[in-house]
Amino acid sequence: MRERWLRIGVLGVTLFAINVVARLVARFGFHGTDEAEDRSSLAMLVAIGVLYAVVAFVWGQRRPLGVWLADVAGAALGGLLLTVFVGPFISGSSPFEGGAGVFFSQVWLYAAFTGGGALIGFLIAMAFGRDYKSRSLLRYAEARSAKPRRVR
Repeated sequence: MRERWLRIGVLGVTLFAINVVARLVARFGFHGTDEAEDRSSLAMLVAIGVLYAVVAFVWGQRRPLGVWLADVAGAALGGLLLTVFVGPFISGSSPFEGGAGVFFSQVWLYAAFTGGGALIGFLIAMAFGRDYKSRSLLRYAEARSAKPRRVR
């Protein structure tokens, strides 16, 4: 159980670290340039989506869907809370400085990229037959075909 919480915590902190890097690049590298800051935010979201695709692909092979989905959802929620409430202080503002529209757009974009990344990663694992259920069914089929049929 402790290992599971550690996994969730490490993933959540990694998500926040990606956000911190993007905010620092936007603050010190492109301060005042809205277009560059938007590109930095987009790069952060793409990096988070790719990370989630890889995590879903790897964890989807080793654990049942419900287990790894709960883990990535918990990590996404933790990373989102850190990103939305702590992240703005890193870039020199406050969480609600841009208004409710900016705040909720961050939440929806974050959810879309984490959910989309996880979906893409899991669908790739399923397409290659590498997900937990496909591998379990393959092991079952091999075990059933290995035993000779009992004659009465």
